[in-house]
Amino acid sequence: MNTILSNITMTGLDWSFVGGFFIIAIGIGIYTSRSAGKSEEDFFLGGRSMPWWLLGFSMVATTFSTDTPNFVTDIVRKDGVASNWMWWSFLLTGMLTVFVYAQLWRRSGVTTDVEFYELRYSGKPAAFLRGFRGIYLGVVFNILIMAMVSLAAIKIGGIMLGLSPWEVLGYSSIVTVIFSALGGFKGVLLTDFLLFIIAMVGSTGAAYFALQHPEVGGMAGLVEQFQATPELAQKLEIFPRTDSTIFVSVFIIPLAVQSWAAYFPGAEPGGGGYLVQRMLAAKDEKNAVSATLFFNFAHYALRPWPWIIVALASMIVFPDLASIKETFPNAEKIAEDSAYSAMLAKTLPAGWMGLVLTSLVAAYMSTISTHLNWGSSYVVNDIYLRFLKPEAKQSELVWVGRISTVLLMLFTAFVALGLESASTAFKYIIMMGAGTGALLILRWFWWRVTAYCEIVAMVVSFVLAVVFNWKGLFAPIENEAGEVVTKAVFSGEAFATQISDIIGLSCSWGDVMILLSVAITSTIWVAVAFFGPQTDKKKLREFVSLVNPGGAGWNKVKADAKADGVEIEYKSEADSLPAGIFCMVLGSVGVYSLLFAIGYGLYGQTTKALILGAVSVVTTIVLFTVWLKTSGKSKTA
Repeated sequence: MNTILSNITMTGLDWSFVGGFFIIAIGIGIYTSRSAGKSEEDFFLGGRSMPWWLLGFSMVATTFSTDTPNFVTDIVRKDGVASNWMWWSFLLTGMLTVFVYAQLWRRSGVTTDVEFYELRYSGKPAAFLRGFRGIYLGVVFNILIMAMVSLAAIKIGGIMLGLSPWEVLGYSSIVTVIFSALGGFKGVLLTDFLLFIIAMVGSTGAAYFALQHPEVGGMAGLVEQFQATPELAQKLEIFPRTDSTIFVSVFIIPLAVQSWAAYFPGAEPGGGGYLVQRMLAAKDEKNAVSATLFFNFAHYALRPWPWIIVALASMIVFPDLASIKETFPNAEKIAEDSAYSAMLAKTLPAGWMGLVLTSLVAAYMSTISTHLNWGSSYVVNDIYLRFLKPEAKQSELVWVGRISTVLLMLFTAFVALGLESASTAFKYIIMMGAGTGALLILRWFWWRVTAYCEIVAMVVSFVLAVVFNWKGLFAPIENEAGEVVTKAVFSGEAFATQISDIIGLSCSWGDVMILLSVAITSTIWVAVAFFGPQTDKKKLREFVSLVNPGGAGWNKVKADAKADGVEIEYKSEADSLPAGIFCMVLGSVGVYSLLFAIGYGLYGQTTKALILGAVSVVTTIVLFTVWLKTSGKSKTA
């Protein structure tokens, strides 16, 4: 029996994919509920016994969400393939996390990354920072990220199934909340493994059928049509031209500044959030590093091209928003990113429709379940247990985690209904964390970084984001006719335009704001590091003893301890920082080369593809040779 919803025909086979997946997901939640309910550590870290491959698949699955293909479609339709550099640039700090920070996080033994604040800093400022960041990241920031993901689900459900926003959120979130609340972290990992496989098959199938559309004519037909028009030909380019309007904004600034200076979930400088949660859950340091390395290869090199292909094909089938609205008149919140789901609805045959829809549901559930478990870990460990009820029993903590999981999902649904575009939210999030990245990197290796530095950086970057995004400060004035009218006295966009003209940069107001935010925030927190209150000596020595991060930035702490007659007992061997940075460079070259090789191969540029493929193979071999020699035996925390 066929069911017709909106402009889509769903067969019994299609619905069997969706229904079967829901049953499996709930079954995994029930299966893992008993072990997850033993303790807080079991519910949020799986008992710290997880293997690298399961953690690695989970990292990739979590960052593969419903908003990701929508986001890629949005930026490709607007500025071409090269616009992906705004997120490809994060590979640099991602690889730095792999070979420098992953083992440090695992060695720390904390339950959440915000617990780190009281491990690294001292006194009331450290406690305040832990509590505030627990609320800010685990609740406020986390809800915003989940709302972005839910917005994409709303658009896909509206176009493909004709569902209202509330229906989409209701159906998808109920199953997600059930297995997340029951199965805890281990349930999330097991479902992520299945979700990633389904999602990759679905996205690859979507790209294949998008190319088979008669108006596209396969990959060769797509390339030929784009190259026939100079404007479209430029959108095929992987690297933006130096004379293009996006060269500075999506290539230079992301690589030179944004990659290390901004905070974004899944690409935090120095590691953070749900990626650190997985590092902490690893059975040892080597598994933590291996999981993070696998994530970076899969996330940046293997996944992007199916989404990019669908986005490029959509520019032929749906050249403008009017064509999408004409085809799907009942869909809500139509924007450039709606073209992805429009292509799915237009090109997928029966059977594949259900499989791809299931892959999108899987992507949504993977990301949301991770964010729910991660966010509730902050609520439980860093708010409830730390400040509200330190004597709480383990069973009580598990139930608080389950209740907070449900509440986080409810708040997410309300916020999602107010968003319009994934790329817009992406820019706001980047700006809110601009200038804090260097601090997150250096706090492991420089004793002068304090809790006050983090507090100041967090406040300044947030205030600047609000000010720079201010639409306008208006005041009443009289015009030439003597009429009282309102005129904008200040607006973030106008201010940025003036600064851009002064310094001669050809980039958007948002890019200017990021540069200013980074410069101002970094200057202020560095000043606080030199002239503000310092961390207690005993706390610094305890941190060095436990983590042993190495580097010259701790020489003064070690020298002071020696002068005071205190011997620091190191609980682990220090890692080679130069070797870690060298591996980071090799890893980045290997991943970028593979990414470009796949792209040029799809474009039919065989020579470039083979050369870049060879570079990727050679650098990867050298990388593993150096890493295995310098890492030594697997270490346990």
